[in-house]
Amino acid sequence: MNSPRAAKAAKPAKPAKAAESAKPAKPAKAAESAKPAKPAKAAESAKPAKPESRLAMVRRARRINRELAEVFPYAHPELDFRNPFELLVATVLSAQTTDLRVNQTTPALFAKYPTPEDLAAAVPEEVEELIRPTGFFRAKTKSIMGLAAALRDDFGGEVPGRLEDLVKLPGVGRKTAFVVLGNAFGVPGITVDTHFMRLVRRWRWTESDDPVKIEAEVATIFPKSEWTMLSHRVIFHGRRICHARKPACGACPITHLCPSYGEGETDPEKARKLLKYEMGGFPGQRLDPPPGYPGRPAPPLGASDD
Repeated sequence: MNSPRAAKAAKPAKPAKAAESAKPAKPAKAAESAKPAKPAKAAESAKPAKPESRLAMVRRARRINRELAEVFPYAHPELDFRNPFELLVATVLSAQTTDLRVNQTTPALFAKYPTPEDLAAAVPEEVEELIRPTGFFRAKTKSIMGLAAALRDDFGGEVPGRLEDLVKLPGVGRKTAFVVLGNAFGVPGITVDTHFMRLVRRWRWTESDDPVKIEAEVATIFPKSEWTMLSHRVIFHGRRICHARKPACGACPITHLCPSYGEGETDPEKARKLLKYEMGGFPGQRLDPPPGYPGRPAPPLGASDD
């Protein structure tokens, strides 16, 4: 027989307490924990970025130019030359090859044919042999001998300083003409080579892939006085940092202004290994670089360039 004390120990918990322990969380709290994010915030996060205005693009482009001027204060034409004739011939030879290979080839060419008259009277096969390292040497021989003859016959043996005259010469297009005008005559011009074209498209200065249209569009962004040096800075940046296949994004000084950041290597250490010429501690392209160039001169043809 159970004692009253045992019965008291077996007494169940009070109903009020049991109900209290089993009751669900307050409806207000449950609803609050389950409620979705505010519609305004969700819409804001999904909202696409506004397209860049023309004014904003121009400001960004000009800032890129200013910052590249600080990175490459020594930017210059990377072809060795002593006069307008040598620059004209070297620029024609630079098609489909590097400026370095042209610079390694032209000393022997200009030593043998220092004037337009000399080159116009040359034996084609001998010229071909001298410029063979630049590639396409037969077509290039025809061009440089043809322009030399035109200079002799039509311009008194002097390189003209006008665009309309230069583009009439064999093998000379607008790009070559602007290289000569800007660097031999001080006439402002935009040089749209493959590097320039690639970078201005990456920077969203233009969507065109036509060199003449690119030249015209970029010309509206910058004052004329900047055109020649802008060309040098952009080309320097393209050759040293913003390469075609693998840009060194992680070592680029203008990533904060580049809408294409991330197309290349973003790891700083890996990116630094992609830098070229003086930026990577290697020789430049000129055998005879101008004063102020911080890198090493390029080696002559046949010498080691390590």
